[in-house]
Amino acid sequence: MKIIKTKISGPIIIEPRVFNDSRGYFFEPYNKKIFDQKIEKINFVQDNESESSFGVFRGFHFQKPPHEQAKLVRCIKGEIIDFALDIRKNSPTFGKFEKITLSDRNKKQFFIPRGFAHAFLVVSNIALVSYKVDNYYEPESESGVFWDDPNLKIDWGIEKNELIISEKDRNLELLFKIKTST
Repeated sequence: MKIIKTKISGPIIIEPRVFNDSRGYFFEPYNKKIFDQKIEKINFVQDNESESSFGVFRGFHFQKPPHEQAKLVRCIKGEIIDFALDIRKNSPTFGKFEKITLSDRNKKQFFIPRGFAHAFLVVSNIALVSYKVDNYYEPESESGVFWDDPNLKIDWGIEKNELIISEKDRNLELLFKIKTST
């Protein structure tokens, strides 16, 4: 497993060691012992999965204290652009984001610690996304950042009119209006 730190402190890219042969491939998407030693001691308590079509944008989501969540994200089928947005108010990188391509081909994973909002954009026909979280979902703690906040300056790579965004995500707050504990 190769661990790649990003330019923002916290998020980490994980490149697994994949064993290919004539039968197909094998790899370990998660090993608690290795994760605890090389990345962070963490107790994942829930797995989530979604299937989405081209142009679907989900995010930027996070849970407010005391229900924050760290996430370990991977794309099992298709391809996505995955985002980790720093929402730690006292961070020197507040409002900055990391993005990475996750796909069934590269098998990379993205660890997003607490203090970040998470989002992804589907760039293949269909994408199956799976992620682990270290805290249970609590509806009253659900929050997020407006997808097209001009302060984020995101190059989507596709036309905005091709994006498919839920009504809920279209009504989220601008980054500088959100309330977080950090």
